[in-house]
Amino acid sequence: MLNISNNPLNKTVHLTGFKSTDKVFHQRHYKHFNRFLLGSAIFGFIVLFLPWTQNIRGKGFLTTLTPDQRPQTIQSPIPGRIEKWYVKEGDFVQKGDTILFISEVKNEYFDPQLVERTGKQIKAKEMSVESYQGKVKALNNQIGALANERRLKLEQAKNKLMQSRLKVQSDSIDLEAAKTNITIADRQFNRTTQLEQEGLKAVTDVEEKRLKLQETQAKLISQENKLLAARNEVLNAEMEINRVQAEYTDKISKAQSDMYTAQSSQFDSEAQVTKLENEYTNYEMRNDMYYIRAPQSGYINKALQGGIGETFKEGDQLVGIMPAIYDMAVETFVEPLDLPLVHIGEKVRIQFDGWPAIVFSGWPNASYGTFGGKVVAVETFISDNGKYRVLLAPDSDEQPWPAAIRVGSGANTIALLEDVPIWYELWRQLNGFPPNYYQPAKETAQAKK
Repeated sequence: MLNISNNPLNKTVHLTGFKSTDKVFHQRHYKHFNRFLLGSAIFGFIVLFLPWTQNIRGKGFLTTLTPDQRPQTIQSPIPGRIEKWYVKEGDFVQKGDTILFISEVKNEYFDPQLVERTGKQIKAKEMSVESYQGKVKALNNQIGALANERRLKLEQAKNKLMQSRLKVQSDSIDLEAAKTNITIADRQFNRTTQLEQEGLKAVTDVEEKRLKLQETQAKLISQENKLLAARNEVLNAEMEINRVQAEYTDKISKAQSDMYTAQSSQFDSEAQVTKLENEYTNYEMRNDMYYIRAPQSGYINKALQGGIGETFKEGDQLVGIMPAIYDMAVETFVEPLDLPLVHIGEKVRIQFDGWPAIVFSGWPNASYGTFGGKVVAVETFISDNGKYRVLLAPDSDEQPWPAAIRVGSGANTIALLEDVPIWYELWRQLNGFPPNYYQPAKETAQAKK
């Protein structure tokens, strides 16, 4: 009722005794509830000043610490056809154990005696190299003999040239003597002729002097012929030297040309031997590749190529293997905004999928079922998912990770940063601000120093 009348009925009419009025005009008492609300408000205000650890949450999966311990696939470096399997999925294999045997699919390698025949070709070529080496040696001996013979021939020709030059000198002296003799004979003839005209000499004396003069002229002409012949012998000796030099130069050049040809053939044969040896080694290694072996000890996960007679190309994945010995690690991803807050050696809390846990991200000491880790690597290039990859290793100061976890399972990570009041964290979250820029204690101390 609005009670707007001057004659209020609630004062003149007694309404007690009715059930409806008892329910409407009943007075309630909230003393305990009010105390509860007041206590909750005080408790909530106190909680606002409790410390809260800022953190960076991420999601990743279990992996191994080093790349050689991670699951891998075994490929064949050559194309082939599957002939026989020696293992099945789930088997444990030691390093070097044969997993399967393949056969050849390229026609140039079909010959089963390819390696042996290549070895015979190498031996034949090696004998050819030895033959060329013998020929080169014989030609070297021939060149040495020709050079020695040329030296002797040249010495002989030079001696003959020297003799010819000495004979020229001797004939020149004889010519001068003959000229002197003819001068004397001519004077004697003239004197005798004059004396005969004067009657002092007989005619026989004149004729005798004339005969002597003619004999002296004949000797002069003969001596001139000898001198010319001696000079001709000098020219012939010089020509002989040039001929011997040219002849033996031609012979030695021809022998050297044959030697260089033999050496070229020898080098060509040696190159062919080297090429054949390379092919021989390649064929041997290719034959060894027909047996696909385990690169390390581990468990066969899955046969990616199955059946018998199935062909594949080089580089195709044949079977997957998981190493038997590995060090566990967690691969997680953080946002680019949080990347400057992550440092090598920082502590991280990890929750593994399938492992019971009660997580208080701001109170890591109060969490249950989480395990400790530390940052060992931070990727410097963004991943395909738009985040940066961070690798975590077990923390030696914390309890060991569970033995039941397996590589590939999921994990949630909480990277611990600075401690701030809860009210500040709520204010930061409401405003969408990033966590406080965090520097490790060691880096801060070094910077101050």
